[in-house]
Parts: sequence; C-alpha cells; structure tokens
Amino acid sequence: MASPLGSLCVVGSINVDVTASVARLPEPGETVLGGTLTRDAGGKGANQAVAAARLGGRVRMVGAVGDDTDGRAMLQNLSDAGVDAGEVWLVDAPTGTALITVDDEGENQIVVCPGANHDVTVDGVTFTPDEAVLTQLEIPLPVVAALTTAVPGFLAVNAAPAQSLPPELVDRADLFIVNELEYAVLPELSRASLVAVTYGSAGAALFRRGREAVRVAAPTVRAVSSVGAGDAFCAALTLALHAGWDPERALRAACAVGADAVTRPGAQPDLQRLDAYA
Repeated sequence: MASPLGSLCVVGSINVDVTASVARLPEPGETVLGGTLTRDAGGKGANQAVAAARLGGRVRMVGAVGDDTDGRAMLQNLSDAGVDAGEVWLVDAPTGTALITVDDEGENQIVVCPGANHDVTVDGVTFTPDEAVLTQLEIPLPVVAALTTAVPGFLAVNAAPAQSLPPELVDRADLFIVNELEYAVLPELSRASLVAVTYGSAGAALFRRGREAVRVAAPTVRAVSSVGAGDAFCAALTLALHAGWDPERALRAACAVGADAVTRPGAQPDLQRLDAYA
C-alpha cells in the first residue's frame, strides 16, 4: 500500500549496539563502576530505516550483515519494524558492532567496529525517480559517492561521522544533515543546496548555499538517551521534505521527533506517525 510520505530507500550501516548505562561518562584512563549492559539493534542506517518505517514511510534498506547469529537477528529486527530487508546481504565478515556508553543525562560516547558494513555495495541496485534515498558515512565513502549517479530522485546524506566530501556529492545531494560540530569541520557544505544543522536541545536550522533560511526551537523534554535522536531526526526530515512539506513545518516536525526519541532508551525508540509531530 502506498504511503502518503512516499517511498524511502536507506543505504547504510547495520550494527549491534552494546550499551553500558552509567551515572557519568568516564574521564580518559578512568574506570566507572555500576553500569548496566544491554544489547540492541543499531547502526545509523538501520536506525534511520526503522525510524522512517515507524513514522509511516514505505521503506527498504540496502546494507550488509555478517552470516552469523547477530546478522540474522538484525535482519529479523528490520523486518519486524516493517522495513523491506530484501537487499541486505549476508557476507563473510562479522556483523558491525557499536560500543556505547550513556550517562544519566543522556550524553553518550560511541566506538564503531564496522565489520560487514565495509562490504555494502549498490552494484545491481535499482533506484526509482519517485523514491527518496538516505545514506550516511558509516559505510565506505566510494559507495556513498556512487549514489550521485545511481539515484535519479531525491538524495539525502547524513554526513556523519564527518569526513571530507567529494565535490560531486556536495553538488548532487538535495539535502545534507549534520550536527553543529560536523558543520564546522565540513566547510564544503557552505555551497550545498540545502543543509540541516542540528543544535541538540537548541533546535535546528536549514541553510541554503551557506545562508540561514529557517531556524526552529526544539521541544523541552527530559532526556533519557540521545543515541537514536539524530537518526530519528534524519528520517523525519527526509520523509517530510520529500513529501513536499513546507521546509519550516518539516524542520519543526523533525525536531519534535528527535525530542521524542531522547525520552526513550535505545537507538530505535518507538515513534508516532510523522503527522502527529507536525
């Protein structure tokens, strides 16, 4: 059945998240006791795909997981969330893993071991003109760059973790999404057609060719974990803009989705339909 938000293909990473919840984050060389350990589905690509499906989009994912217990569990997780995982391949490498520490204020530290995400490819994948494509930089940059010619429709790039971007990608992408630190270290984005910059609890702004066009505040909430907030924001903004929403309405809804996400633990929190946040 068609979705009023349209179709979205997420090309990106799939990880197992191993999370230690502690009262405070350790200083360098310090050991902090009393943590609680959990094991969940994660990866920026999978997080965004699951969020988009829960927000009401029709979503498929292109990615790779290991031919192991974790990989099969991640495939099942995507399917359970309503994501078409038919183009997520089992490869001869361990499933990607993220080691996460989260404190009582919702702040986090993350180390990612890419594993099977190194084997993601778009060779043989067909993208349609009416389908939005959302990708991130937890997969090889040449794969992301290949989307500049492979994608005939709307292309959104969450440029995280930040790394130097090829000119053809900056010129081609319809939307970049970054946080304020990433925006500061990616000066090439000053010439991009549209960039969304997030400022945490202070909200977000849209920039066109380096000039601020829209800025909105974020709802005030009590943060539990910020791990999944950025990915939920990316999914919401991409769906809304591709569906033709006014940029201010789209940005406001995306901030509301991100704020809702921080009130729940885990990288793939439950969400309402996107219209509920508008």
